[in-house]
Amino acid sequence: MKGLKLGSKIIFFINSLVAFLLLISYVLPYIPPNNFASLSVLSLGVPLLILFNIIFFLYWLLRVKKQLLLSLFVLLLGWNHINSMYHFSSSEHVKDDSDFSVMSFNVRLFNKFEWLPKKTIKEDILTFIKKEQPDILCLQEYRTSEAIDLEGYFSFNAKPTKGVKGGQAIFSKFSIVNSGSLEFPNTYNNAIFVDIVKQKDTIRVYTMHLQSSGIQTDVEKLKEETSDHLFKQVRTTFKAQQDQVELYLKHKSKSHYKTIVTGDFNNTSYSYIYRKVKGDDLKDTFEDEGEGFGRTYDFKFFPMRIDFILADKDFIVNSFKTFDVKLSDHYPIKTTLKLP
Repeated sequence: MKGLKLGSKIIFFINSLVAFLLLISYVLPYIPPNNFASLSVLSLGVPLLILFNIIFFLYWLLRVKKQLLLSLFVLLLGWNHINSMYHFSSSEHVKDDSDFSVMSFNVRLFNKFEWLPKKTIKEDILTFIKKEQPDILCLQEYRTSEAIDLEGYFSFNAKPTKGVKGGQAIFSKFSIVNSGSLEFPNTYNNAIFVDIVKQKDTIRVYTMHLQSSGIQTDVEKLKEETSDHLFKQVRTTFKAQQDQVELYLKHKSKSHYKTIVTGDFNNTSYSYIYRKVKGDDLKDTFEDEGEGFGRTYDFKFFPMRIDFILADKDFIVNSFKTFDVKLSDHYPIKTTLKLP
């Protein structure tokens, strides 16, 4: 740091710390939370670490200082992380008859506890779904006690199903030939699946709602939480999520069908949880055809993408869209797929 004034040395020290934390975050997807839960918490801050490193890079660039190389190197090393946070463009595709659409949406109990001031949230969600007409619709935090009826759809768990937790539902314009639930222990959360028949293909569709950390999104309420309590809360959540994902992986390993996985993972694309669910055979449809930050959760500090539609690599992703509609604390997402 020769030639730098005291103020610049302090800034470069902070820069070095932020760059180091971002570098550490690159290995987090390979570290099981059950082994290093405390370190896994860092994955939630990756978007901010990327943003801070971009700011530091620009700061040194404008001053024509070689210190810019530190953040530049770390950012280039984690280019896939940047692509996961922000997708710069999507391509145009000509729609054909083999295309089909998949939508995922956490409907937050249809605003049961009036988190949003509007009284017609359930009706507005129904209007939105009917307008978009997804071929496959996966809903999380769905109330079977307030079942919705969609004309032209087969469904699973849309109404109370014996032996299956409420909370998740799948609607499909294609015939459902098999269905079931993965019951996560000691929680209200679960995952459900259906096998659908589209022409000659049988496709398995999962939707899941992994354990929630319960962190407040309201700034004033969040200030009341101690950092130690928040830290312990997230660590416990990530451990539970790992156990839930292992149940899903065990179940999925017994299927030979092409698979689509949707849902609210309550974790980011920089996490061990996401990497395990995605595996080597699925791709993130946002990373193929999304635009912008792809924010799916209404978190005030930075755009969080915790809802996903993952598809077998054999599928061609023709489009992806995040809908900017305020009907929940999540935003609905939709992709268009086809098999070659």
